[in-house]
Amino acid sequence: MAEAADFQGARRPPARRWLRRTAAAVLGAPLLAGLLAVPAAGSAPAAEPAKAPTGSRTVDVSLNTLSPSVPTEDDTLTVSGTLTNKGKETISAAEVDLRVGPRLSGRGEVDDAAKRSAYVPGADPAPVGDAYTVKIPKLAKGISQDFTLSVPVDKLDLDDPGVYQLGVSVSGRTAAVPYERVLGIERSFLPWQPEASDSRTKLTFLWPLIASPHVTAETRSDEQQTPVFTDDDLAKELVPGGRLERMVSLGSRLPVTWVVDPDLLASVAAMAGTYEVESDGATVPGKNQTVAKQWLTALEKVVEDGKVIALPFADPDLASIAHRGKNVSGTLSHLQNASAVAATAVETILHVKPSTDFAWPVNGAVDSSIVDVATSAGAHNVIARSDSFRETSRLPYTPTAARPIGGGTTAVVADARLSTLFDGDMSRAGASTLAVQKFLAQTLALTEQAPDNERSIVVAPPRMPSTAQAQTMARALEGLAGSRWTQPLDLVAAAEEKPDPRATAKVPRGSAYPKKLRAQELPTQAFQDIRATQSSLNSFETILTQPERVVTPFGNAINRSMSTSWRGRSLEAQQYRDAVRDYLQSLTSEVQLIEKSDVTLSGRSATIPVTVQNKLVQGVDRLVLRLTSDNIRLKFNGDGTTTALPVSIAGGHSQSVKFDTSTSANGRAQVTARLFTENGTPYGDEMTFTVKVSEVTPTVLLVIAGGLLLLVLAGIRMYTHRKRAVASGTADGNGDGPGQPSDPTPDTGPESGAPSGTGEKVDR
Repeated sequence: MAEAADFQGARRPPARRWLRRTAAAVLGAPLLAGLLAVPAAGSAPAAEPAKAPTGSRTVDVSLNTLSPSVPTEDDTLTVSGTLTNKGKETISAAEVDLRVGPRLSGRGEVDDAAKRSAYVPGADPAPVGDAYTVKIPKLAKGISQDFTLSVPVDKLDLDDPGVYQLGVSVSGRTAAVPYERVLGIERSFLPWQPEASDSRTKLTFLWPLIASPHVTAETRSDEQQTPVFTDDDLAKELVPGGRLERMVSLGSRLPVTWVVDPDLLASVAAMAGTYEVESDGATVPGKNQTVAKQWLTALEKVVEDGKVIALPFADPDLASIAHRGKNVSGTLSHLQNASAVAATAVETILHVKPSTDFAWPVNGAVDSSIVDVATSAGAHNVIARSDSFRETSRLPYTPTAARPIGGGTTAVVADARLSTLFDGDMSRAGASTLAVQKFLAQTLALTEQAPDNERSIVVAPPRMPSTAQAQTMARALEGLAGSRWTQPLDLVAAAEEKPDPRATAKVPRGSAYPKKLRAQELPTQAFQDIRATQSSLNSFETILTQPERVVTPFGNAINRSMSTSWRGRSLEAQQYRDAVRDYLQSLTSEVQLIEKSDVTLSGRSATIPVTVQNKLVQGVDRLVLRLTSDNIRLKFNGDGTTTALPVSIAGGHSQSVKFDTSTSANGRAQVTARLFTENGTPYGDEMTFTVKVSEVTPTVLLVIAGGLLLLVLAGIRMYTHRKRAVASGTADGNGDGPGQPSDPTPDTGPESGAPSGTGEKVDR
């Protein structure tokens, strides 16, 4: 590791007053032991229990506050915390002491001090003094007791600048062990840099604004295309005190680089208008427009003069794509599209031009395939981490973050120790305070490693910090105010810093990628599902008269299906992908063939109508309806068993497409009707119906002709007879002949518009 030889190049720790104090404690230890060995009141003292090494863990000590985090000579150091008796006995005559020292040399000693939990005589310094001791007469088992210690800084014997170990211990007696001993201790760190250092480390701190997807592919059919959210949980993060509200509020006063997911901005912008939320199988109006508007306004004001890094839309999982998705056709094009729309989304919503030149794999873990995927989407800088990008040589210092790795690509290697300090549960005051002090200690120790070698360091904290983590990060950065040993630097400038020639520039192999992270990746099936959905979308898009109303929301939803936030949530990720697919299928099924009953043809030719229905709000065109007969007795247009006609239908309408047919013999034919796009891709399900052919033979025609001749002759006879009767009636002075009926009325009704029934008959 880079700090394997921290002692090189570091100044020697001060030894004057601390050595005197420690020597006295060590030399006095045997004497104290001898005195304790003397029987009290004529009886031997109780022997140390067999589990004596755990005695200093009897009381849990939590350091809840330490103020100021970085003191000066005129300050008073105040430490408050809580004692909890976890033992089985009541503790009497308890005393809480502050212990400061020794000065720690290098980052390695800071780590070692943080790992110790039990009290170690000699390694842990003597108490500051009785004047600054808190006395607690009794601490019953299972009981907690708060305490506060205040000590003027000039009483702490701090000499040369550097990192000092700070500890708070509690000592006392129990019935089983009636002599005083240390029963609990907690360690922290006290950075001592009363004046600005001549050499300061450039520090870049990423401030991520990223959230999990909340917007579906569904939009309403109104002009605004009202979006539909899976839930209204995003609002909980935007309200005052919510995670995202805290990130903006805290970050507004800190020297940070904003790293933004454009999908989060787009989602909040959608929420600021009219939106709906899924609820129990239906949708209800969203009600958090005000909260969304306030958050966007606050963010826009904060970033107007700051550096903004835009990740690809929806923060796609680069490692999953590299390891599971890149061989699935279309996956890389989705990533490229997500990168292409990022700048537009940020600039449109925040009115600031972002940098889109950075890729951020999960936990900064990289290998050659991840770098290849990142650069294929247009990134020239990959944010890595030092526990992945390990040094191959033993450097006595932490090198500058920027590393050229070939092909014009720079790996910006964040410091793993600093970046992971805030990963845990920061809701406990003790954990938060320790993280702050360790962060300050590590940055000071890092600066002291090579005072004449000014370096640039990057901190990449948790991708989606909790509220408590964000508050802890803010306190840590506030401790660096005054730039005593660091100075802020934005990420773009950090990537352009002169690299250290001794630092490794070798990208790790795929086998080095952490197994735990690999197990959380999206499966290959996820990318196959995405490909199938995109294929359906491509076919659907070609027939729409307003394709952008469908392509944009579905394209965004497909990008969200690849989001890094799905890690560890495989079931939810699958449900989201399924919901996108199902909704697309429901839309495509709105354009369909109306089921047709069997048809009977009498005669050598006829017309068969087939109805296509469009329930969409927008029109469809560039569709082709193809009919295929399985029998040569039924032909279309007189020359084949297959025919096709174009289809174009307005929104909310149906169209009857008519096909000319010809027959050559009696019998049945199965006809298959199916829609296709213009490029020949099948669209929707096929429909099959039966055509019954009933051809009229020459014999039948002769019989019909003879019958018609008889009818004509009979009509002539009746006409002649009638004329004679009329003539006779006129002679008698009458009008119509008596008993003559009037002209007959028509016996055919109006054409029915209802669907054809069974046995539909189609004549010429």
